[in-house]
Amino acid sequence: MISFKQLPLEAKAAVAAGVVFFSMMLSRSYLAEQLELRTRRWFLRLQMALFANALMLIGSLHVWRSTVTTFSRSSAASSFCFMPWKIAVFMFLALAHSSFFTLLFLVAEEPYFFSLAAYTCLGAYILLIFFLFTLGSVEQAYKFLAGRGTKAGTGNKNSRTAMKPVLAVMLTVVLTVVGLLNASQPPTVNSVEVPVHKLPSTMNNLKVVLLSDIHLGPTVGKTKLAMIVRMVKALKPDITVIVGDLTDSEAEIIQPAVEPLGELNSPLGTYFVTGNHEYYTSDVSNWFELLKSFNIRPLHNENVKIVSPKSTDDWFCLAGVDDIEADALRYLGHGMDLKKALRGCSSEHAIVLLAHQPIAAKWALQERPDINLILSGHTHGGQMFPLNAGAYFLNPFFVGLYKVGQNTFVYVSPGTMYFGIPIRLGSRAEITEIILRSP
Repeated sequence: MISFKQLPLEAKAAVAAGVVFFSMMLSRSYLAEQLELRTRRWFLRLQMALFANALMLIGSLHVWRSTVTTFSRSSAASSFCFMPWKIAVFMFLALAHSSFFTLLFLVAEEPYFFSLAAYTCLGAYILLIFFLFTLGSVEQAYKFLAGRGTKAGTGNKNSRTAMKPVLAVMLTVVLTVVGLLNASQPPTVNSVEVPVHKLPSTMNNLKVVLLSDIHLGPTVGKTKLAMIVRMVKALKPDITVIVGDLTDSEAEIIQPAVEPLGELNSPLGTYFVTGNHEYYTSDVSNWFELLKSFNIRPLHNENVKIVSPKSTDDWFCLAGVDDIEADALRYLGHGMDLKKALRGCSSEHAIVLLAHQPIAAKWALQERPDINLILSGHTHGGQMFPLNAGAYFLNPFFVGLYKVGQNTFVYVSPGTMYFGIPIRLGSRAEITEIILRSP
């Protein structure tokens, strides 16, 4: 039987990831009620950071072997540039691994330069892993198709081996720069008209501004939030809604960065529902209180009547549900409860639902097909290549407007900022201006 010491490094990293994941399950099941809230919050985040780093170690070993070990066996090892290159690769990998720990130690009103550098390296790391894997697969496919009839010379073989990491690094650098420039731009304003069945004629052209996935935390701070608020105010919405993942940190730590939200003054109200990242902070109650102090109403499996300014007899039901991951995290008193959220909302009036995840939108429509419009986020439009493909296949609605059935629409925001990695490739941050049309 093979001992742990005899396992290759990649296998050891996989075992470590499995152990951390198992400890996360155990702590959620058996330690949740025994630990004080702040301790449990910190412990959960530490476990998640360790789990991510254990998985990343497998990729990091491959990156090191492809970009350093490969050249150490060639004449390039004696070059003056090899040692600085070796140090640069090591620092790059160290920064990428440290990104997850910035959530524990480096969150403030404005992002620290170290956090921005670490998450940029994490984005570049994902791109580099993808290109190394893709180019390696192409190389193996070529060898298979070409057969082994002809043996290439040693020089040609070494040249081809060196070309793969060089090309992967060049592609990674170019796309990282493009992604950074794209993400640094202000969100685009996308205006969408949605016909809402049974919307009163007096509420025709009602304007709802949709925000999602701002992710206040290590790489998004007060300056960016203030910019978003200015853009929202310029649109003069009747209602503003924030459909989750506003934050990645505890309310007390990042409170100064949230202050611009107090300037939102939509005449028919500003509303908020939780996303999965609010539950990762384990600080939802304090966030609810902070948002209420800014006159933003959390819809915690509840609804409000949005009454027409022109007639008190005309109204529609605006409801919000907790994020579905509250159940998975065993977050006491929280979890998606559609029946509670729609209590008092009958099919005689239009119903608009706020639900962070598209899968929650799908579940809601299976239970209540009379919902007229669901506003979601979560997917970020994939945020960056090559993660776009995974986000597309894992969500029933990916990004944009979908018509479901005869009288129902679902709109999924690509996110107003980004999560952690300040890179967008194949997606664009968005503030959505939704114009409700009466039939």
